[in-house]
Amino acid sequence: MGVARGLAYLHEEGSVRIVHRDVKASNILLDSDLVPKVSDFGLAKLYDDKKTHISTKVAGTVGYLAPEYAMRGHLTEKTDVYAFGIVVLELVSGRGNADESLEGEKRFLLEWAWNLHEKSCEVELIDRELTEFNTEEVKRMIGIALLCTQASHAVRPSMSRVVAMLSGDVEVSEVTSKPIYLPDWRFDDTTRSSFSAFQTKDTGASGSYSTTFVTPADSDFKPMLGVKINEGR
Repeated sequence: MGVARGLAYLHEEGSVRIVHRDVKASNILLDSDLVPKVSDFGLAKLYDDKKTHISTKVAGTVGYLAPEYAMRGHLTEKTDVYAFGIVVLELVSGRGNADESLEGEKRFLLEWAWNLHEKSCEVELIDRELTEFNTEEVKRMIGIALLCTQASHAVRPSMSRVVAMLSGDVEVSEVTSKPIYLPDWRFDDTTRSSFSAFQTKDTGASGSYSTTFVTPADSDFKPMLGVKINEGR
């Protein structure tokens, strides 16, 4: 819920609209009270409300990239929504979004989650180390994650609606189409200014991307955000 509220603030509530671009488990920090914070704004982009999308070079982390962004470089706030859905599935299952040590449909988390959803066996996704949980709440979270990872960005909910669904104020819409996951998509582009690097699972080739700093008019971000973005950087 804290992550959802933080992203809703970035997308809808601040004086400027910001797309984080690198929402993933390792960029969610916990404070001493275990309250989650969205962190690492090195790839964040300002997003003009008047534009349908931003065309930009792809940056981020394999496994969390929305298909329209990974394939065409079309960036919107729904790119973050997709990544949030992957993080939710990781939270429920207690595993990463891809695990090559597993076989068949279990190798890629989103594919496995969808197959279980089609069979009405969502509870099989739950982390086996969880001894106490509310089954209905878990099913709600899985349903939200599948909505967030829909192939069409227009179908994905806004983060404010995600907050409402997580809190139970709004019912979770029925998921009717299969989410899209791009496990075999590769980065080939590199830039002179390196920000982050990673290796593809098949080739071992690395890709690196340039840093983009955003400078919002108000740097006093909500508590759900792990860092402040300083003006002038």
